[in-house]
Amino acid sequence: MNSDTDHRFRHRRSRLRAALAAGALGAVLLVGGCSGADSASDAGAGSNGLKASAERGIVGEQYAPGDAAASAAPEAAKGGERQKAPKPGAAGTHVIRTAELSVEVRSAPKAAAAARSTVEASGGLVATETTERVDDEHEFSHLVLRVPQDSFQEVLGKLAGSGKLLSRSSNAKDVTDQVVDVESRIATQRASVKRVRELMDRAERITDVVTLEGELSSRQADLESLLAQQSSLKDRTTLATITLDLSEPDAPRQGGKDDDPGFLDALGGGWDAFVTMFRWIAVALGASAPFLVTAALLLVVSRVLRARRTGRGVPEAPKPEPEAAPAP
Repeated sequence: MNSDTDHRFRHRRSRLRAALAAGALGAVLLVGGCSGADSASDAGAGSNGLKASAERGIVGEQYAPGDAAASAAPEAAKGGERQKAPKPGAAGTHVIRTAELSVEVRSAPKAAAAARSTVEASGGLVATETTERVDDEHEFSHLVLRVPQDSFQEVLGKLAGSGKLLSRSSNAKDVTDQVVDVESRIATQRASVKRVRELMDRAERITDVVTLEGELSSRQADLESLLAQQSSLKDRTTLATITLDLSEPDAPRQGGKDDDPGFLDALGGGWDAFVTMFRWIAVALGASAPFLVTAALLLVVSRVLRARRTGRGVPEAPKPEPEAAPAP
């Protein structure tokens, strides 16, 4: 009885081993077939894989450079890591401040030198300075000053108090949104240039290299333009601009008030009127001289012709004969 049970148990175990062996062999054959199919498909698509990757990379950049979500969507489709634009490094608001001042001072060159010293002491600079002589006694100075934002109000007050303030105007423009947008675009464009360079490193066909070089050149040009905008915004938001005009007052009259006109003033005014009238008469005679000369010549010619015609048309009268003397 025990021998029959042992024989059945061994028979079942041998059948189980055969089934497991058959299953393992089938699995090996299945894996081998799949591997062969994958190898064949990889070999067939090997020449087009890089081109497809380039197309996916280029298509992924069809979105606006400033849209971080749109630029990240193609990256998720390719299975790569999503690159997020870093947050702007500058904190707070970004303001462009400008001001214009017109001040009347005793000496324009001295006031310009004082304004230059005030600006340089605050950490600023003089962008433009022009001084010109208006007449023999007066000068005029025009300065364009760049001062740090934190010293803007202080420097503006000192310049306005350097003399008699004639006019003053200031303007503040908030460009925080523009600064943030440009920084985001720069981050996205740099990532785009980096991806195109990586595709160029893996490129094997000449056509792919040429296409990627053109795309890289275009994206680098856009990146340089954005960097120039960022530099301009940084300069204008870091340093405020003050335009300063310095003028000198007119010389005051002696006695502090206008004198009443006297005999000499009347004589001078009459002489000026006489000279002006004589000048206009001379101008009128000069303008009419050609016409007068022409009229005089025509008058002379007409008289000569008339005299000749009169001389030819009238016969000479006969001379009277002498009368005979009477007979005695």
